[in-house]
Amino acid sequence: MNAKVLRLNKAGTPVAWLNWQETATLIVKDLVIWSMGDTVFKIHGGVNKQGIRSSLELPSIIACDGKIEDKTFVPSLTNSLLFARDQQVCMYCGQNFKVSELSRDHVIPTSRGGVDSWTNCVTACRRCNNRKANKTPDEANMELLAVPFVPNRHEYFFLSNHNVLADQMDFLKTRFSRNSTFFH
Repeated sequence: MNAKVLRLNKAGTPVAWLNWQETATLIVKDLVIWSMGDTVFKIHGGVNKQGIRSSLELPSIIACDGKIEDKTFVPSLTNSLLFARDQQVCMYCGQNFKVSELSRDHVIPTSRGGVDSWTNCVTACRRCNNRKANKTPDEANMELLAVPFVPNRHEYFFLSNHNVLADQMDFLKTRFSRNSTFFH
């Protein structure tokens, strides 16, 4: 049972990935206001006096009541999310690499005033990162293959789960930005 359940707020905005126990707790406590998607888990309980066994079906997407925050969402920049955003492709040579062979490159080097941000960082293989060194792509005569972007909330939830189910993907991708390179 590696699949996670996507938890949304009442407005349909992703809030968290839940395991089956957390999902079952919310359903049993009657905190789920709506759900959608396929059943991802079926939990079997005890048998009553009539010999009927109880069960609880857990959908792949649930929404719960609660406060809706109207803040701009910017996920923390981590190598794992950066490499996932760039699909483990070096943004200079265009080759696909294992995570262990990748590094974070600052388009404008931090030693030259560049910041450690989504819009200044790209995935690079170690060879290209060493070749670029402390230069901008223009100075190193290296072409940047994609424009770095900040993932929105829906893209972040896609990037942060390695086992996104088809119906969850269908839900999330409706809100991907045009900058996103996922499944284009």
